[in-house]
Amino acid sequence: MIKLQIVGNLGADCIQKEVNGKNVINFNVAHTEKFKDAQGNLKERTTWVNCAYWTDRTAVAQYLKKGKQVYVEGTPEAEAYTNKDNQPAATLRMRVRDLQLLGGNTDGSQGSAGSYSSSSSSSSSGTGYNSTSGSPASVQMEDAADDLPF
Repeated sequence: MIKLQIVGNLGADCIQKEVNGKNVINFNVAHTEKFKDAQGNLKERTTWVNCAYWTDRTAVAQYLKKGKQVYVEGTPEAEAYTNKDNQPAATLRMRVRDLQLLGGNTDGSQGSAGSYSSSSSSSSSGTGYNSTSGSPASVQMEDAADDLPF
């Protein structure tokens, strides 16, 4: 099994949808790495990961807002494609198994950190991604009442 772990910030508010009767929460996580190049210049590299979190605990979506710091763990998927400029490109995706909310709220107030795991019954054959654009699909669904650990 290949496992990917990321600590990063959400690039936008999450999107919830229902696919084949299963709930999925799609979001993007950015991880920025700072390093020095061979000449000693400070450089920055940001890696974006499109995440699909198949879960019945959809109430966590209200906390997945732009800028929120999260820890996500799951199975990676990579896809090569040709972009609109006819150049080769790739996208990195993750099927999330574990999610933890980190730090305070984006409005500056302290919030409770929470940890969420996918249950084995929440797996689905769909990816939760819009395969034509390489980004999460956007379909709204009703919020379900869930028991959260905080």
